Amino acid sequence: MKKTAFSRRSLLASTFALALAGSIWQAPAHAGDFKMGLLVPGSVAEEGWNRIAYDALKRVENELGAKISYVELADNPAAFEKAFRDYASQGYQVVLGHGFQFQDAALTTAEEFPDTVFLISSSSVHEGKVIGLNTDASQPFYLMGVIAATMGKGAGLIGGMEIPPIAHAFEGFRRGVESVKPDFPVSTVFINSFTDAGAAKEAAVSMMSQGADFVVPNANAAGLGVIQAAREAGAQSGTFSVYSDHTDVAPKNILGTFIADYGQGIVRIVSGIRDGAVPQSNVDFGLKDKDVIKFTFNDEAARTIPQDLRKHLEEVSAKIAASEIQTRAK
Repeated sequence: MKKTAFSRRSLLASTFALALAGSIWQAPAHAGDFKMGLLVPGSVAEEGWNRIAYDALKRVENELGAKISYVELADNPAAFEKAFRDYASQGYQVVLGHGFQFQDAALTTAEEFPDTVFLISSSSVHEGKVIGLNTDASQPFYLMGVIAATMGKGAGLIGGMEIPPIAHAFEGFRRGVESVKPDFPVSTVFINSFTDAGAAKEAAVSMMSQGADFVVPNANAAGLGVIQAAREAGAQSGTFSVYSDHTDVAPKNILGTFIADYGQGIVRIVSGIRDGAVPQSNVDFGLKDKDVIKFTFNDEAARTIPQDLRKHLEEVSAKIAASEIQTRAK
C-alpha cells in the first residue's frame, strides 16, 4: 500500500467528513483525470464484503490509471446521498455504492449529475446511468444446496439482512437442495446485522441442535460466527466459506469456498465506461464468468466431497452457465 497516496480526511471539505460521519481516503487528482469513488458500509480493514470493494477499487487504480477515493459510512441514507453528490460534483466519472442499500440514494442523486455513472453492488437496477452490478450468488449457492442435500441430514441458512441479494442466494440453495432431495429440511434465520458474529454463531448453534449438519452463512463479517460454531461442533458439521476464504478458521468443516473476484468484473465494466461504453442494462456476474465467480473444494475437510459428486457438480455448473438450470426467479 502506498503510504504517500493516503491523506485521511483531506482534499474534501471538513464539513463533508463531519456530515458523513465516516472515514475518507482520497488520492491526489488533477483536472482531466479519470476518477472513481467508492462508498462502503463499514470498514475496508475487515476481510469480507467491504474489502472486496476496496481491492476492486485498487485494481482500477493500478490497471486503469484512475484516481481513486473511498469513504467508510455508517448505515445512514442521508450520508449515502451526500457522499454520492460530493463525488459527482467534483467530477468523478464513476462512483460505486457497494451494497443494495445505496440504490435509492444513487437514484435520487443521479438526476442532478447526468455525467456520472453510479454503479450499485448487489442490485439489478438500470435507470439511466444508475447501473446494478449483481454477483449472482444464487448460482454457487445452488451448488452448495446440491452438496448439502447429497451429503447431509439438514441445513440452516444464516443471513445478515433480508434483502434481495441474500434472499436470491438462499433461493438458489433451496433449488439446489430440491434438485436432489425435495424433502430435505432447510431452515433460515436473518440476524439483522452484518457485524454481529455472536448472533450468527448463536443462530447456527440453535440450528445444529435441531438437526442441521450444514450451516451456511451469508452475513459479511458476521458469517465468521457461523464458521466458528461449525468448528466447535466437531467434524460432523459442515459449512462453506462465502466471499472470502476462511478455510484456516475451520479447515475440517469448510467443504468449499465461493469467491467473487469482483475486482476483475469491476475493471472490465469501468474500463468500458472510461472508453465511452456505458452498460445498457444491469450486469449479472455468474458461473459463466469464470474470471469472476469461483467455487473451489477443500480437500482437507473431514468430509471431503467425493469424486462422483464433484463430477456431477461440474455438469450442473455447465448447465447453470448455459442457462439450462435457473437458480432463482428472474
